[in-house]
Amino acid sequence: MPSRALRALLGSGIAAGVLVPVLLWADGATRPGYSLWHHGASQLGTGERAWLQTINFVLGGLLLAAFALGVRRVLRPGRGATWGPILLAATAAGLVVAGLVPTDPALGYPPGQANIVTASGRIHQVAGFLLFAGLSGAAFALAGRLGETNRRWRARSRLAGALVIVLAFAAGIAYRLDTLGIWQPAPGGLLEHLSLLTGFGWIVAVGTYLLRRHVAYTTAAGRTG
Repeated sequence: MPSRALRALLGSGIAAGVLVPVLLWADGATRPGYSLWHHGASQLGTGERAWLQTINFVLGGLLLAAFALGVRRVLRPGRGATWGPILLAATAAGLVVAGLVPTDPALGYPPGQANIVTASGRIHQVAGFLLFAGLSGAAFALAGRLGETNRRWRARSRLAGALVIVLAFAAGIAYRLDTLGIWQPAPGGLLEHLSLLTGFGWIVAVGTYLLRRHVAYTTAAGRTG
């Protein structure tokens, strides 16, 4: 693959890693009736300005799919070259479906709508599981390969993978406690947003690292040639 195209693919991951969380936090902080502390990230795909997060999730997913292809090109053959990109692609698929299929109203958002459970909401939950599991799994799958040249990358990737899944699980528990009236308002939204921020922050870091390494390699090869 030409160097320019490969750079574009790796840059897509950086773009997705910045776009998705920035739009989530900016929209959540300014959306009437929405609480970053209380409400889940997916609920921004409903109510006022729902179209913004639909675009955010779908575009972010497509950029991540391109990034997965770039990671595959850079790492193959070798450790992590198969499962890392597959799990990144799973994350991308989950993000696209989550954008196209909205979640159900919950915890008073959108305002004035009662909590309901629909087929759309269940599909969205499956997409969400794919998103978080893919993010966490990709970090673990690539930890060994990234750590071959720098041990700190192994530790960072494993920490990121663990935080993504632990924070997402904690968000689910907080949400359940909230709906049962045991803890209101519980910080389910904040925990979910932090999980996404951790995962996409890791993607930005990996994309930047691989892009710099690729640029350094092609520059050195050009001088040698």
